[in-house]
Amino acid sequence: MLNKTALMVAALVLAGAAYAQAPSDSERLHTLVEQYWDELEELNPLFATFNGNNEYNDRLSISISPEHVAKSLALEKKYLAGVERIDASRLESQDRLTHAIFRRVRAQEIEGYEFPAHLLPINQFGGLPQMLAQMGAGTGVQPFATTQDYDNWLKRLGRFPEWCDQAIVNMREGVAKGVVQPRVLMEKVLPQLQALAVADPAQNVFYKPIEKFPAGVPEAEHARLRAALSKLIAERIVPSYQRLHAYVRDEYLPRTRSTVSASALPNGARWYAYLVREQTTTDLTPAQIHDIGLAEVARLRGEMQKVMREVGFKGTLEEFFELMRTDPRFYFKNEADLLNGYRALKSGVAERLPLLFAERPAADFEVRAIEPFRARSGPGGQYQAATPDGKRPGIFYANTYDLGSRPSFAMDALYLHEAEPGHHFQISIQRELGELPRFRRFSGFTAYSEGWGLYAESLGKELGLYSDPYRYFGALSSEMYRAIRLVVDTGMHSKDWTREQAILYMRANRPVGETVAVSETERYIAIPGQALAYKIGELKIKELRARAAAALGPRFDVREFHTQVLTDGQLPLDVLEAKIDRWIAARKS
Repeated sequence: MLNKTALMVAALVLAGAAYAQAPSDSERLHTLVEQYWDELEELNPLFATFNGNNEYNDRLSISISPEHVAKSLALEKKYLAGVERIDASRLESQDRLTHAIFRRVRAQEIEGYEFPAHLLPINQFGGLPQMLAQMGAGTGVQPFATTQDYDNWLKRLGRFPEWCDQAIVNMREGVAKGVVQPRVLMEKVLPQLQALAVADPAQNVFYKPIEKFPAGVPEAEHARLRAALSKLIAERIVPSYQRLHAYVRDEYLPRTRSTVSASALPNGARWYAYLVREQTTTDLTPAQIHDIGLAEVARLRGEMQKVMREVGFKGTLEEFFELMRTDPRFYFKNEADLLNGYRALKSGVAERLPLLFAERPAADFEVRAIEPFRARSGPGGQYQAATPDGKRPGIFYANTYDLGSRPSFAMDALYLHEAEPGHHFQISIQRELGELPRFRRFSGFTAYSEGWGLYAESLGKELGLYSDPYRYFGALSSEMYRAIRLVVDTGMHSKDWTREQAILYMRANRPVGETVAVSETERYIAIPGQALAYKIGELKIKELRARAAAALGPRFDVREFHTQVLTDGQLPLDVLEAKIDRWIAARKS
């Protein structure tokens, strides 16, 4: 029999072994955030595909169904409770940052479920009907390299009719509850749906992947896959688009609202205030943002007048706008010339990026035209991220619809924003930060990402662009465009501005044609608050650069500043500010 001392020693040994085996707070945090990401991608397989995870390429969640909404909310609550059980004070700096961001976003997501966004499943700016068509065209994020890829797509696309049926159910519930889209938006949805409901499979956008099979698909499989996809398009996909189109046209459109303000919806003012906080990662109110916008518009008008005087124009600013809108020398005659203009910018900018950046992404990107079915209501440019392994390059989409509204003087700024050193540059660097947890590599904050994109435009002179005063005017016009957003987004959604007021304000302060003014205004109606993030984020990054330069004097290195901004993934603006302040303090000591 063991004596009392021996028993005590054995107990202490066992306790020490148990303590040694217990995971640390850091290990618990890493496990928690990675488990969250695994569950999030499994629940949202399209999200996984966009992130380059091909494990769920055969799945399509009915993300607007009550069951899926309930599961998503439960996931957020589960992991918020989990992260709150970890003591942040016991974590090192990088883990403490992960803890703070993860906890913040989970709480924010939970708050968002108070608002019935699932009852507004489609608009002219986006939604699954448009997204699936992009994927089904065979040149997007859905892989089409092997027989398995094609079979995965057949299974995924096969669930689209179920999504359409749920969308109709949700919109009917929205009608009953007064949660409906503005009529002006849904009028634009109808031609989009009609364009995707082409009855002849061979003429349908979804037929593109089987027009020419890649080498990875054996010839023996071609006939089967062609027959299967043609049958699916003809018998299930086209009827689904037709059914959705008929419902919107005949039942939903007559019950849409004449108002455009988010505040006109039930609990709409609170909903909009939430969206403003979420998109800007600040506590700024719509009224404060409106005033910031008015001040920025006034400042930029002054800068535009300087350019007008520099080129010797004698009329008013409004007359100068008209010149810029109509002078043929600023516009392309065909799509190829516009796209080649962007490709020339790609090689020119790349040579000068080392002047301002020590970090460069490994991933490359391509320049493509926005697909015809979405070009009319689409933005001037758009970026789709590359996969972290570089196997799928990024895509800078340029809108070639209505070439008379796509001026050459706007190209430099748009390229810097969407491609390099803007979205492609920033997002690729973020995704290639392999040491960070996935939620920090693949998700983010609009104020940071779009703020960076607009800040990237301001680097044009340092990168050797904007030497032509008309091109610099284009950059000012682009910045003005984001300043106007602060005014018109808050104006429409919190101050009862009409759509027409917003269009007139935009055209009075920027040289844009009717097509762009209308599509941009309707974009702000469709996604309230999102457009506020650009200017608010840019102003913060510029403020931090100026603060660092003033504090560090000759020790300030813009390349090092950019590294600090880019190499922790996307951050809320207050978190970014705290990080830069710590860096300044460390560099001064």
